[in-house]
Amino acid sequence: MARPLKLIVPAALAIAVVPAVANAAVVEYQAENATITNGVVESNHAGHTGSGFVNYDNEIGSAVEFTVNAPAAGSAKLTFRYANGTTVNRPMDVFLNGALKQSKWSFPGTGAWTTWTTKTITLTLNAGANTIRTVATSANGGPNLDRLDVDAQGGGTPDTQAPSVPGSLRSTGSTASSISLAWNASTDNVGVTDYVLSNGQTATGTTHTVSGLTPDTSYTFTVQARDAAGNLSGASSSISARTQPGTPGGTRPHDVNGLLRVCGVQLCNQYGNPIQLRGMSTHGIQWYHQCSKSQWWDALVNDWNADFIRVAMYIQEDGYETDPRKFTDMMHGYIEEATRRGIYVLVDWHQLSPGDPNYNLARAKTFFTEIAQRHKDKTNIIYDIANEPNGTSWASVKSYAEQMIPVIRAIDPDSLIVSGTNGWSTFGHSDGQSPSQVLNNKVNATNFMYSFHFYAQAHKDAYLSVLDQVSSQVPVFVTEFGTQAASGGGSNDFTMSQKYIDLMDRKKISWANWNFSDDGLTGAVFKTGTCSGTTFAGTNVLKPAGVWVRERIRTPDNFPTS
Repeated sequence: MARPLKLIVPAALAIAVVPAVANAAVVEYQAENATITNGVVESNHAGHTGSGFVNYDNEIGSAVEFTVNAPAAGSAKLTFRYANGTTVNRPMDVFLNGALKQSKWSFPGTGAWTTWTTKTITLTLNAGANTIRTVATSANGGPNLDRLDVDAQGGGTPDTQAPSVPGSLRSTGSTASSISLAWNASTDNVGVTDYVLSNGQTATGTTHTVSGLTPDTSYTFTVQARDAAGNLSGASSSISARTQPGTPGGTRPHDVNGLLRVCGVQLCNQYGNPIQLRGMSTHGIQWYHQCSKSQWWDALVNDWNADFIRVAMYIQEDGYETDPRKFTDMMHGYIEEATRRGIYVLVDWHQLSPGDPNYNLARAKTFFTEIAQRHKDKTNIIYDIANEPNGTSWASVKSYAEQMIPVIRAIDPDSLIVSGTNGWSTFGHSDGQSPSQVLNNKVNATNFMYSFHFYAQAHKDAYLSVLDQVSSQVPVFVTEFGTQAASGGGSNDFTMSQKYIDLMDRKKISWANWNFSDDGLTGAVFKTGTCSGTTFAGTNVLKPAGVWVRERIRTPDNFPTS
């Protein structure tokens, strides 16, 4: 799926980020400003240029497409700067204007992800705009791609004349999450090809809308013109513009609610008002990452009206411990996609077996340190540090939580943190323990919630009573539930499920349903095989559990702002 780059530059941090720079006849095109398919922009490995690089997803077909401009038709040297920290070759096909020019071009290992090198190919470009597309041809994906350098002068006299400075940069409108800009056209001896905004985004015309911004926040912009040789004009005069405050009834839950806070025993929005979030959990991303397509996200956000997504990253069971770098990068991708679409993202440390979360304490510290460092400035992150502790005591779970929370808080002091409880996140009830063990020995933390899980076909009124009891005394987030058995299979019990829904609605308990995939069990909302296609909206692709839960997600909380 295409992943447009989201760069946000508040007024106090406005800087010029130049995606293409002329150096004699050479023009640099930064990969993070290209069109990206099934990849993510990152900056966690030193030595890259620009604001980051593209990490291809580990799959055949992930791609980066550049639009490059040649002042005249003729041969050009194309130099790709990349890193490959593995010992495995990551070949790619190279397409020019849709035609395959180099098949399975080798991008061998460079020794480390911080070791960058180049590969050069000579192609014949058309005058004006050309598309250069690099497509991964193996299941390992492509290398980390930093930029493309294009020498398209053909040995002639270089064009060194810069365009004139764009005039009259102005704001033409704003919403809670976007600012629209316009400016007067520049002139050039050859011709202006595009305009570069100070936040790194580009426009081919004289208008552009910067989206994915934070409500009620001031941003500063300038704009430069660029010609086919990569010459940049001077920067326009700067302007500052402010996004609108979040408003009730908006289609982007995060725009309205902002940074989440615990108030008493409830979850509250940026205005201090209790709210209920309704969302879906992925299945294990080690097995069902192929579902994560643009149409899948569109269905979740626009058809289901979900407020958040829970990303289930298993630790064992072929998950994180098998390749920490791969799964951390996958989580970065889910976070960026959710952020771009204006919903919350619950980062689920899905420890399951062994059930004592302390077994994975060192791994958890490593993972959440990187997640917090990368995303600490976002306000849509929810950290879930333990999925379903089981076969262990509450004292052990509490000890784990009180070691993990300071790790996150040292980097991100504000975002919501959630942790499971003993007995498969039932406050001990599944183990025959009393919830009082938790209620009388609470985790020492702020902006913290306890998770509760249930599966309605197996967990009847006694579990419902526990949820009612504990949610009156501590803040509770139902981070996983199903309408069937705890295995995710078996028959649906919609009558019991509705009892839970009614209780959670009445007490504004947020919830996530298991799961937004096409797994063969009844708990997966999509019919088997759906993820191999591109249709996810509507009810024709849904199993009965999907039809049922979609109807209940589509009636969101009113998200009060006053």
